[in-house]
Amino acid sequence: KCEGKTCSLLNNQFITQNIIVRKSKKFEQCETVVPLEDPIITESTSTLQEWGVLWKQLYVKHRVELFQKLRHVMSELMDLRRQLISGHMTQEQSREVKRHITLRLDWGNEHLGLDLVPRKEFEMVDPDQFSVSDLYKMVSAWQSCPTDCFYSKNTNKLPHLCWLHLYLKFEKDQKSEGLFRRGRMLLNDSKKGPPHVQYRRPYGCAALAMSDVFSSITDPREEKDFVLKIYTCNNESEWYQIHENIIRKSSTKYSAPSTNYGLIVSLQLFRGDLDTLRRENHLMLSRGVTLTRKLGFPDVILPGDSRNDLYLTLERGDFERGGKSVQKNIEVTVYVLYADGETLKDCISVGCGEPSVSEHHSFVLYHNNSPRWSESLKLPIPIERFRGSHLRFEFRHCSTKDKGEKKLFGFAFTPLMREDGTTLLDECHELYVYKCDENTTFSNQGLYLSMPCCKADLNSCPAIPASFPFQRSNKESFSISTLLASTKLTQNVDLLTLLKWKANPERVLDILGRLRLISGEEIVKFLQDVLDTLFSLLDDNIDKYGPLVFQSLVFIINLLRDPRYYHFRPVMDAYTHNQFAGALAYKELIRCLKWYMDRSAEVVRQDHIQDAMRALEYLFKFIVQSRALYSRATCGLEEEQFRASIQELFHSIRFLLSLDGRNAETLVVTQAALLNSFPDIFDELLQMFTVQEVAELVRGTLASMPGTVDIGQSMDVVKLQSISRTVDSRLFYFPESRSILLPVVLHHIHLHLRQQRELLLCAGILSSIFSILNTSSSCVQEEVEMMVESLLDVLLQTLLSIMSKSQAVENNQSQRCPQCTAEITGEYVSCLLSLLKLMSELHFHHLLNNFHSKDELKEFLLKIFCVFRNLMKLSVFPRDWSIMRLLTSQIIVTTTRYLTPALHKNFSDADFDFKVWNSFFSLAVLFVSQPSLQLESLSQVKRKRILDKYGDLRVQMAYELYSMWQKLGDNKPHFTPGMMGPFLGVTLVPQTEVRNIMIPIFHDMMDWEQRKNGNFKQVEAELMDKLDSMMSDGKGEENHRELLLEKMEQETWRETGVSFITSVTRLIERLLDYRDSVRGEETESKKLGANIMNFYKCEITKEDMYIRYIHKLCDLHLQMHNYTEAAFTLLLYWELLQWSEQPLRDLMQYPAQSQWQRKETLSRKILHYFNKGKCWEYGISLCRELALQYEMLYDYHSLSWIRKMEASFYDNIIEQQRLEPEFFRMGFYGRKFPFFLRVSSFPQLLHIILPLLTSSAHLILKHGDTVPYYCRLMHLKIGAPYV
Repeated sequence: KCEGKTCSLLNNQFITQNIIVRKSKKFEQCETVVPLEDPIITESTSTLQEWGVLWKQLYVKHRVELFQKLRHVMSELMDLRRQLISGHMTQEQSREVKRHITLRLDWGNEHLGLDLVPRKEFEMVDPDQFSVSDLYKMVSAWQSCPTDCFYSKNTNKLPHLCWLHLYLKFEKDQKSEGLFRRGRMLLNDSKKGPPHVQYRRPYGCAALAMSDVFSSITDPREEKDFVLKIYTCNNESEWYQIHENIIRKSSTKYSAPSTNYGLIVSLQLFRGDLDTLRRENHLMLSRGVTLTRKLGFPDVILPGDSRNDLYLTLERGDFERGGKSVQKNIEVTVYVLYADGETLKDCISVGCGEPSVSEHHSFVLYHNNSPRWSESLKLPIPIERFRGSHLRFEFRHCSTKDKGEKKLFGFAFTPLMREDGTTLLDECHELYVYKCDENTTFSNQGLYLSMPCCKADLNSCPAIPASFPFQRSNKESFSISTLLASTKLTQNVDLLTLLKWKANPERVLDILGRLRLISGEEIVKFLQDVLDTLFSLLDDNIDKYGPLVFQSLVFIINLLRDPRYYHFRPVMDAYTHNQFAGALAYKELIRCLKWYMDRSAEVVRQDHIQDAMRALEYLFKFIVQSRALYSRATCGLEEEQFRASIQELFHSIRFLLSLDGRNAETLVVTQAALLNSFPDIFDELLQMFTVQEVAELVRGTLASMPGTVDIGQSMDVVKLQSISRTVDSRLFYFPESRSILLPVVLHHIHLHLRQQRELLLCAGILSSIFSILNTSSSCVQEEVEMMVESLLDVLLQTLLSIMSKSQAVENNQSQRCPQCTAEITGEYVSCLLSLLKLMSELHFHHLLNNFHSKDELKEFLLKIFCVFRNLMKLSVFPRDWSIMRLLTSQIIVTTTRYLTPALHKNFSDADFDFKVWNSFFSLAVLFVSQPSLQLESLSQVKRKRILDKYGDLRVQMAYELYSMWQKLGDNKPHFTPGMMGPFLGVTLVPQTEVRNIMIPIFHDMMDWEQRKNGNFKQVEAELMDKLDSMMSDGKGEENHRELLLEKMEQETWRETGVSFITSVTRLIERLLDYRDSVRGEETESKKLGANIMNFYKCEITKEDMYIRYIHKLCDLHLQMHNYTEAAFTLLLYWELLQWSEQPLRDLMQYPAQSQWQRKETLSRKILHYFNKGKCWEYGISLCRELALQYEMLYDYHSLSWIRKMEASFYDNIIEQQRLEPEFFRMGFYGRKFPFFLRVSSFPQLLHIILPLLTSSAHLILKHGDTVPYYCRLMHLKIGAPYV
């Protein structure tokens, strides 16, 4: 057996060096050829070959758009395949190429109507390696992914409020730093200051909407230029908000100096994390690329992110005029100084990518005593120099006179760290301004550091004597704002005091009580230090600090559940395993946990209990680690006491879960919190206990949960979610624990399925169980046996209920039932199939022998057969889910083989049960006839692939059907002739072996009919009726007539069945010819309709079929607007009826009514057609007969109507002009013509002659040229007799 041939698209040669041969797992006598190349390459090769054929067909069918698209996709596929074959890519690049290949493969398969391919990691999966539930999930997930994504532009638009702010600066040396210009005070006035004095002056601002950037850059590799228009501020005092005015489009506050002013920015968009981008774009991102960090901490703080940045913003100032006639031009100089007066070098950063400086000069606003700067700086001060450092701001007036002096007139300062060890708060600080002059020196830092820097320091500092060199200016102030982004420093006094608790032990209790008020950012920055402090407090005095430490631990653990701090959980894990040293903590933690749970039934407000339940995972981590440290230090001392305390703790857990919370909402929340956290403690318990011991603890806990009747719906969901996580946990993967846990899990699922509650959740749990059992390396026979006993029957009942509701919803579209969706149906079908797939012959043997009575067995068989039939009737899986449909059919065949012996053993001979046997036969008929198994319509490659893997499942089921028919014995007459139609449908399947299997069953039916009645009347009637309807539906082929005739003529009663055989054969010939003519839209179909109609009337006397073909022929005439012929056709049925009150059953479009009523209806319709065909002469006689019937009934209203119609017919004959029809007689002679045309002639109107001649030529070509033939055409004169 060879699988996966690898062929080159270039030379179509088999690449022998790229294959290996290994033994097949399924068939020991066979070998499997496995290609060494990547499976994606193999799949793309075979798919391209299959698409090539279909692509040409698209051109022939004029599907131009899809033809062009497919050509484009095939070219891309070949290019991507070439890249993958080269092997010169990183793993990440290979993964991306595979993703693009599979997107295009799935797109092409979808648009070409091919099968959907389930994948895992972009590769096709082997159905034998996965449970049916896993396959269903894969296919569903892959189908939900859009495959047209590479045709649409993927634009991630950001809100319009997100902008890129660019400030421009021009210097004499043409180096652009992107903020301001540097030069004279005024740009257009050379007299304002000497040329050697440079000022930083605001020049212009440009803004670019990031939404425009993301909508324009569609290709990540594309580099695109953007033109930013530069605007200047109309009023310099509004400079601090010019960018906001531009964004808001407040055009009155800014203007463009020139239409030619602008900045061209080249941008390229990258997606992904920074490390990956640097690795994949090393050359591009290693040359002068600057990383800009967020101002402050990001929304998600990552552990190991070490920062110590203080962001300083110069906000505004208010200064006196100082006796001058005009306002000042104020420049602020910023210094960072240490306690000894040393200026810290390179501790001021004016922007990313710019070198750090030791002092910074602000920009100058012209003649403004109340300047507003809003200028931000970053101060990357070393952590060891932070304490004792301070900021000094010096204010200078920039004169515009000839000398251009900058005169110092004041200063302000602020320390970076308070005396209590905390840093400046993140807020706006209004600083005092102290007067000084140009001659002032700051050599003695202590002079001004002893003065208050702001209002908050006023009370703590002594009064300033009048002789002091620095005096505060009461009318002047200077405002700054700070933002600290530090992982080493804190702004919280309580946190600092807690970390240094030994210095102030009397404040510990108070601080522990206020720990919840501390910012989460502050706590996570010092997480390990805080935890060390809390556990050291336990070691110091467990009785005094125990409850408060427990509450603090619960608060910190729950803090890490916040999405902002979730990434710190690995830090907590690392601390627990590497740094934790609280060897005595476990006793207090267990005691507090148990105390909380025991009080849950009494306390009304349970917020603190709920928080403790949510923190259960890390509390158990601390308990286990603490016990491990204690055991290591004491050589296992107090082991029994520890185990006893855990047992008692679990008793409390069970007690809490067993409480009735239907009338206590807070208790329900507590129970839900416990159930949500409960599966998280399994891994910790496994470190201290054996697998069996942990499984017993968990089983007892799950068993303590009340049933579905005793709890509300919300609690029901939480309970199932907890069970689901238990099944997905590592504990459930151990065979020894799974055997303990599985019964209680199945018990809860069984209860839910019985009551039809939370079906999706139950299906998810079952799917996980099947996935584990399917991949388990150990024997799972007992687990499967357990699932069969607990779930098989309830699964069948649930599926029947879901399917019946689904059908009700389809019938009534106005209803909407959430439990009847296709998702639920698919989930439970896959669960049932997964269970049946796992069952072996031994499981079926035990199942069928465990029924207490035959009634129970009968009910089970009827259920499972009914479910199987519904699977084939309902579209549970879409048409392109070929793998799911084939796997379903394979499981049905296998299951049926195991069930039929029990059917034969228990319901045959004296215990014969028609209902069960009929259910089986109906299932077999539906199975063989289902469209997904008709391989003849598939391509040769796909047909071979299916036959190699599954075989022809129709043949397998046909053999099973034949075997069971033979086992019926004397009970065969119960199904004669009732099963004639269904069996005939199986026989008409275009598969020779299936036909050969089924023909003997017809012989048996005829044998039993002959024995019983001495003739074949019932069989004949049923067979002809079903043959007509089935062949009208497109079933049957040319060679079917010979096969049926040959087989029947071999019987011993051949002579007595000659007329029956002849009738059936002639009917088959006529039906096949009629179907071919209708399919080809040939005009001779009317003649063939009349031919079949006469056959039913004259040869076999089947009135119902005769009437049916009367109406078919009438419809054909109406399609060609031959109304007169349609009227004469309906007259054939009219003549069969009498003017009597004999009741008639409903037939086709006619309701149940009397013969008189139906004949009247037909009369009116015939008169209407005569009128439209202008053949009024033939309508007059019918009008007279109707008038006679109305007169006899005294129905004068109808009589008046019919007399008026008769009169109108006379008027039309006299007044209306009619063209004389010209008829020809056509005769067909020779066996090349179809059976119904041979040696026959027909009168035809002139406008029908040419189509008939054309179609006749077509028929001649179709039937060959081995026999002489000719077509005779003769003109008929009006009034000439026609024989």
